[in-house]
Amino acid sequence: MTVHLNDPALPEARMHLVAPGSPVIGRVVSSEPCIRGKSASFVRHIAIDVSGTPLEGQCLAGQSFGVCVPGTDHKGRPHKVRLYSLASPSYGEDGHGRVISTTCKRSIEERADEDDAAKGDGHLLILGTCSNWLSDQGIGSEIPISGPNGKRFLLPVDRAAHDYLFVATGTGIAPFRGMLHELLVGPPLGTPAREQWAGPCQSRIHLVMGAPYRTDLLYDRWLCELTQRHPNFSYHPVVSREPLPAPGLGPHVHHFIDTRIESLRPLLDSSRCLIYACGLAGMQVGIFRTLATSGLGSNYLAVHDDIAAIDPAEWTEEQIKRRVRPTHRCMLEVY
Repeated sequence: MTVHLNDPALPEARMHLVAPGSPVIGRVVSSEPCIRGKSASFVRHIAIDVSGTPLEGQCLAGQSFGVCVPGTDHKGRPHKVRLYSLASPSYGEDGHGRVISTTCKRSIEERADEDDAAKGDGHLLILGTCSNWLSDQGIGSEIPISGPNGKRFLLPVDRAAHDYLFVATGTGIAPFRGMLHELLVGPPLGTPAREQWAGPCQSRIHLVMGAPYRTDLLYDRWLCELTQRHPNFSYHPVVSREPLPAPGLGPHVHHFIDTRIESLRPLLDSSRCLIYACGLAGMQVGIFRTLATSGLGSNYLAVHDDIAAIDPAEWTEEQIKRRVRPTHRCMLEVY
């Protein structure tokens, strides 16, 4: 991939300091709901103390860590490690790098029972093994942890040299919580990290946050407070399943970007801008198409020769997934 002069210089990230097969023990120091209101979803902000382990001071915002659930699966094998995005800044929740955090959503769904035709309409309740176990843990509980993982979904070394468009869906907000903390809030007073902090970043920062319902918006109160304190930060909540005044439901994040593309054009057309998108796999399809059709794709997308001559409006979903790749100025983390 070609590297351009305006591509971001990323910090060196240390990875795999702790292997899943030999996890270290962290301890829960807080576990609190982070949804906006009463919701059918259950999402918690969970902070874990990793003092005295190889992870202390080594986890960067944008990386992930592994949770190694104790016990075995239905086949008697040890549970596979599950990766969770860090929601904490690189200096940790405490300013010393000793407390990391994540945004954990309980996985709860009904599936058809293949062994019982009478329950074929989906009466079998499936609980996500790790998400529910982790959400159940109280203060002081021991959490087997590995990691950290990831080296590209990171803030640049020179934060002030860039502007930012963050796009999140659901718990994809986790890395942006840590990044916004670093960009705008800073470490707690009296900590070593605070002495090295340059102060709030004055760059333009936009966050587009997608959720099914307003009650599912995560860290919403905190994000609204940031907009009041920092005029350079814009928070755009996008709600997809609530009815609109006109017939139909609300937009998804890529629809929002598409309808606001002209107001976002000065940001996206600048050589300073970086795009970060985190959430469910497939969310990039609409974003990539909007960037390409609006004439803004050259900075953020590498298009394969096979489809370069095709009007981007005519690209199929499969073509976008297979033939369009993000450049160094477009960071993608989907799951």
